[in-house]
Amino acid sequence: MRAVIQRVSSASVSVEGEVVSSIGKGLLILAGFHRDDKTSDCEYIINKSIGLRIFEDAKGLMNLSVSDIGGEILVVSQFTLYADSRAGKRPSFSTSMPSNEAAGFYDSFIKKFKESFNSLKCGVFGADMEVKLTNSGPVTILLDSSKIF
Repeated sequence: MRAVIQRVSSASVSVEGEVVSSIGKGLLILAGFHRDDKTSDCEYIINKSIGLRIFEDAKGLMNLSVSDIGGEILVVSQFTLYADSRAGKRPSFSTSMPSNEAAGFYDSFIKKFKESFNSLKCGVFGADMEVKLTNSGPVTILLDSSKIF
């Protein structure tokens, strides 16, 4: 599983011109699923995201997590995180989880995430979404559960 985590002062996701979710200060997480992902991959991304100390403390150091600051999290599914563009001009998505499997996997991921973090909002799986954000810092962190050592 891959996640692009952005520290934001605000973020929202719209479908067909209607805002379906929005947050204030917190994290925007773009989540992509690999065809071989398991529950353990979700748990890694969830725990790492919640625990990342990327918010500034009183001394201006990145020592606080989203939980520490009482922030929010917005999760948006993004299968294109597994795009392979090494050959040709058209990306291949052959390593992305197939849509029919990914829909259920995403639902399980969100359910599990909500068990660990109350202030979680999400986009609409499979929808054509518009994501707006104000990146704070900017701070952007890449996570990949397959890079666990």
